[in-house]
Amino acid sequence: MEIKYEYSRKRSEFGRPCSFSDLLAEVTVDIPPDPNLAEDFIPQDPVDFAVQEGPVLAMHEVNTERAQVTIRGVNHVEGGWPKHVDPKNPELTTRYREEVEREEVYTKTVQRLGFVMEHFIRQNNTIDIYEEYFEEEEDEEEEEDHPSAKIITVIRDPNNPRRMSTHLSWHPDGNRAVAVAYCSLDFQDSRKDLNSDSYVWDLEKPYAPELTLKPSSSVVTLEYNSKDWYHILGGCYNGQIVYWDTRKGGLPVEMTPVEFSHRDPVYGACWLPSRTGTECFSGSTDGQVLWWDIRKMSQPSERLILDISRQDQLKDALGAISLDFAPILPTKFLVGTEQGIIISCNRDAKTPPEKIANIFRSHIGAVYRVTRNPFFPKVFLSVGDWTARIWTEELMDSSSIMETRYHSSYLMNVCWSPVKPAVFCTVRSDGVLDIWDFLFHQKQPSLTFKVSNDPLLCLCAQDNGRIIGCGTNTGNVSLLELSPGLCTMRKNEKTLTSTMFEREARREKVLQDKYKERLLREQERLRAQPEQQEDPVQTFKQAQEDFLSSIKAERRRRGLEVPGEDEEGEAAAQEET
Repeated sequence: MEIKYEYSRKRSEFGRPCSFSDLLAEVTVDIPPDPNLAEDFIPQDPVDFAVQEGPVLAMHEVNTERAQVTIRGVNHVEGGWPKHVDPKNPELTTRYREEVEREEVYTKTVQRLGFVMEHFIRQNNTIDIYEEYFEEEEDEEEEEDHPSAKIITVIRDPNNPRRMSTHLSWHPDGNRAVAVAYCSLDFQDSRKDLNSDSYVWDLEKPYAPELTLKPSSSVVTLEYNSKDWYHILGGCYNGQIVYWDTRKGGLPVEMTPVEFSHRDPVYGACWLPSRTGTECFSGSTDGQVLWWDIRKMSQPSERLILDISRQDQLKDALGAISLDFAPILPTKFLVGTEQGIIISCNRDAKTPPEKIANIFRSHIGAVYRVTRNPFFPKVFLSVGDWTARIWTEELMDSSSIMETRYHSSYLMNVCWSPVKPAVFCTVRSDGVLDIWDFLFHQKQPSLTFKVSNDPLLCLCAQDNGRIIGCGTNTGNVSLLELSPGLCTMRKNEKTLTSTMFEREARREKVLQDKYKERLLREQERLRAQPEQQEDPVQTFKQAQEDFLSSIKAERRRRGLEVPGEDEEGEAAAQEET
């Protein structure tokens, strides 16, 4: 408590008093004008002279009144959808509309408001203010800007030693914040001082985290709940599933028991569009997909073993390294595995083996990401090894309908543009972001941007497609702003993209039929001919010649060929053989 006491007295009671008196004016100095000095002056006409009332200062500071800003919730009770109806789920919204339309109050209200609306509709139809008088004139096409991107913000891991940024998730409310999962995925990383916290960053204040999430183990993946914005779902490195309520701080609300959780790191976790908004499912490299309800996380509500032989054996299961779920297909989801196989699953199947609907043998290595097209759900995109491939569920046992060229570095992640159906982005292990537009060019990306010198691991775009977040293996998250041409849909772009996908699907179907036909003819020819044993020496020589010729062609393409070097290398290879 501050104790304060004031002493007060008159000014005349202390100090020396001032004494003022009247005096007559007197001249101190008188300098008469000198005519000889007038020759040294130059007359200036006109003369502008400005007078500033205030003094000129190099720096000026003003202490203004500080405004206190607080964020409070609003209890909205009028209009909108009820809490148990997800507005993004067309099935739930249609069902709720039918229930309301059957009520008697709804009919009377429509009849009462119908007469009022009819008057204004007739009034508006009297004059068409949107009438086009010059329809014959062609619209002038605006000049398209060259595709470009720029880094606007870099978010850095505040801990030392640095960890990998493994997953990004944007806040559903206007993308005002981003949740970043930090984890070390290095094999047998034995650093004891490694922090396990993950963070939620506010884009307006990117220098300090808005919320610190404190899990029991490092988080590999994080996902916001699109229905309840305060809930964040996380998959941990030790296999547990955990969720937070951001209104209650950074400590987990609940987590799954270790004995009923995954046995390996959880690489994918997604929310389900249920009525309550509390259901989710997860996938891990232990070969299991588990369904959960955050109201009861003591054990999973359902389990699926990713055994493509459909024997439901965990020892033969494939490890899930990526998951994708689209709310427009509430019963289907895609699983990318470590073995390079994409599994299309259907939850509504009666038995666990029947839930594995289709199998796509896609990549040589692990499928790091698989994602459906937001405009055409049957078309999905995968990334693995050195290329990205586009698939369609209409062709079950065929290869991809479209693919990018092979790169010299690994492709680590991919995402579709939310606003342009033919545009997608890929990130590579050499720190480069590629933006592809297959409507214009399928061999080269529309934009190649060097984001970092470190490998890029994760990628996520905002709902408007303007901002893209890229995370590196050193914990830095770079936010890039794209040019308007890469995030604005053009006229008839959706129709042209649909035509392109259908054309490529038909082409792949024709090639598949021709391949089967040729295979049958080859089998019939082998049956008609007597069995002949192949000479292993001749087969080895043929394979060696094919191998050396492919190396020579690749060196010639890269411009590394030196005259006389190929003959020497070929002779040396033959001597070693």
